[in-house]
Amino acid sequence: MKQYLEVLKKIKKDGVEKQTRNAITKSLFAIHMRFDLEKGFPAVTTKKLAFKSVLSELLWFIEGSGDERRLCEILHGTRDKSKKTIWTANAEADYWLKRGHAKFDGDLGRIYGVQWRNWENKFGEKIDQLGEVIEKIKTEPNDRRLIVSAWNPGELDYMALPPCHRDFQFYVANGKISLHMNQRSCDMFLGVPFNIASYSLLLHMIAQVTNYKVGEAIFTFNDAHIYKEHYDAVEEQINRTPTELPTLKINPNIKNIDDFKMEDFELENYNPQPTIKAKMIV
Repeated sequence: MKQYLEVLKKIKKDGVEKQTRNAITKSLFAIHMRFDLEKGFPAVTTKKLAFKSVLSELLWFIEGSGDERRLCEILHGTRDKSKKTIWTANAEADYWLKRGHAKFDGDLGRIYGVQWRNWENKFGEKIDQLGEVIEKIKTEPNDRRLIVSAWNPGELDYMALPPCHRDFQFYVANGKISLHMNQRSCDMFLGVPFNIASYSLLLHMIAQVTNYKVGEAIFTFNDAHIYKEHYDAVEEQINRTPTELPTLKINPNIKNIDDFKMEDFELENYNPQPTIKAKMIV
């Protein structure tokens, strides 16, 4: 994860400070990172990654859910309102509730998982993008349309949060499968380590169900920014030294993308440095 720390340093040094929708940020445009997953799982080691939160959110996306309380159930085993998730603030945000599109308590609308598994075209037909891509990887691995998009312009107003990680594409070669993800808005301190882990995890899952080895997880971070409220936290992190990457262990018996559960995953030899607390900017 040294390249991640180098990007933080570069943004701090060369970034442009802007007043944005929700805060002052310092940013650069179109940062590129790539991780060879055969060399280890890219979980940040200079602070603790909330791996269970990463995993539960990804399983929730794969379910095709837009129900924040369902995410709570996957993560905590209960829908009780006393338990929070990383999406609770979005589900309760005034700007979202005032639109009147939430149909039930915790409804986030047509967000990521809904678009991945239940995109709706103008004819009212439902499209399971992820399911179709997995089948195409199995049958037509050289296809150049192995793409899943969450950016649906016709439904942005029906989402509690327009997708930050907006699309991803697979590439198969030499017995390996790689993934490239495009992200429009990139909270480099809190969000991006989470996103790197999430899509690396997804690639491992797709590799297993399509019978390929993992290749590279590649990312383009477009508006790559550090919030002013995070400047001190970033300074603390970049002064830490990264340690060895952990290894991801997955239950090898799972061969269907819809069959994965929380207990099927483990990060082995993950020894992160202490958590660095910072406020999530919504």
